[in-house]
Amino acid sequence: MTNEGSNTTAITLRVPNKDDGFRLHQLVAECPPLDPNSIYCNLLQCSHFADTGVAAEKEGDMVGFISGYIPPQQSDTVFVWQVAVHEKGRGQGLAKRMLKEIVGRQACQDVTHMETTITEDNEASWALFRSFARDMGAELKYHEHFEKGTHFGGIHDSEFLLRIGPFTKPASR
Repeated sequence: MTNEGSNTTAITLRVPNKDDGFRLHQLVAECPPLDPNSIYCNLLQCSHFADTGVAAEKEGDMVGFISGYIPPQQSDTVFVWQVAVHEKGRGQGLAKRMLKEIVGRQACQDVTHMETTITEDNEASWALFRSFARDMGAELKYHEHFEKGTHFGGIHDSEFLLRIGPFTKPASR
């Protein structure tokens, strides 16, 4: 667990639990343009995938969350599904601290790579993952993975798959 934050109030990072599912659903709703999932999906993210997720709290409020998992056929990779940081947690490097928290956990002891998907225009996410790659001493490669017309029926922008790794530095938190 990590306690860091602004000068006035610390942000605590912890493993999520099933009681966080509804809170996660509310957080995502307050962080446009994130795509919402069902509450049931959020419950699974907070229970089945808790060891590869992280909840960030400040004064009892959930101000950040990362959901992720280790794909069954890629035990060396953690896939980051969604990064949410509420305005109350922004400007403090919280998203990168949460990424490092996940890769530093026992559940990720064999993880040497991280993957995620990002739309081309999501500048904040591109900056986050480029910075994380630099901190981890890792290469970042990407390619179009889910295409707007083919996979999203033309209603969602294409998603690029980023692959970061192998990590050459520890995940110092």
